[in-house]
Amino acid sequence: MDELPVDQVRTLLAVIDEGTFDAAAAALHVTPSAVSQRVKALEQRTGRVLLMRTKPVQATESGEVLVRFARQLVRLERDARAELGMAEGLGPVRLPIAVNADSLATWFLPALTGVPQDPPVCFELHREDEAHATELLRDGRVMAAVTSQPVPVAGCTVRRLGLVRYLAVASPEFAARHLRDAVERDLRKAPVVVFDRLDLLQDEFVRVLTGDAAARASAVRHYVPTSEGFCDAATAGLGWAMLPMVQAGPLLEAGELVVIAPGRSLEIPLYWQQWKLDSPALSLVAEAVARAAAQALGQDGSF
Repeated sequence: MDELPVDQVRTLLAVIDEGTFDAAAAALHVTPSAVSQRVKALEQRTGRVLLMRTKPVQATESGEVLVRFARQLVRLERDARAELGMAEGLGPVRLPIAVNADSLATWFLPALTGVPQDPPVCFELHREDEAHATELLRDGRVMAAVTSQPVPVAGCTVRRLGLVRYLAVASPEFAARHLRDAVERDLRKAPVVVFDRLDLLQDEFVRVLTGDAAARASAVRHYVPTSEGFCDAATAGLGWAMLPMVQAGPLLEAGELVVIAPGRSLEIPLYWQQWKLDSPALSLVAEAVARAAAQALGQDGSF
């Protein structure tokens, strides 16, 4: 194999981004048959299966390598054309970014408002748990991510943003009903609010609080997969939950929530990882995110 034909590589990327061969054909202004032929030719050229023909289409491990290459190729070509004064007709810059729900609900969106819009930048945000966001970097679905992982993904740089301090909170009524004796024991039985099945914060807090590495929060779990809904569920008394201080603070002051383990918290470090690309747009976003995080985290390095 001497080279990777650009039209075939771009077609593979279009199929992944659009989700189907038909949608990719519409985006590329070619026929579905042409899309299928290009992908098959690329698979024959590499000697590997690149796509799983599911709905939506998914890249195989080999396909992820080429998707990542395609995104970098498109980004570099666009930046080069812009520097050469050939940006007319290119359309807005598209930047896919992974960010955890709590950051998205608090400080991250204001950060994006500080990114210059000349040329226009379109943000494609992927909501992903901070412990798993690097997976989207590896498979080429995003160019940057807010993550709790300090070790950079291959081909990426990493930058520390700060610490998020999480407090265990509940409504006053819930605390009076379920947490009347020893909190260390009661938290193992009391109903708990969990974001999704990747959310391990509540279990981790119980382990830290009890000193028992095998301890977990109650099996009575309410899964609420939005940051705002998660907070509302705790306020409504469905269960206790771990909330970032910036989100819990106003509700604590208003008496709608109480801290159920005073003096105890979890601190989760956040990092910014991005592809090693000399991309002006990506650099501007990185600086805006770093500034917003520094302002939101405060002097003690936590929300």
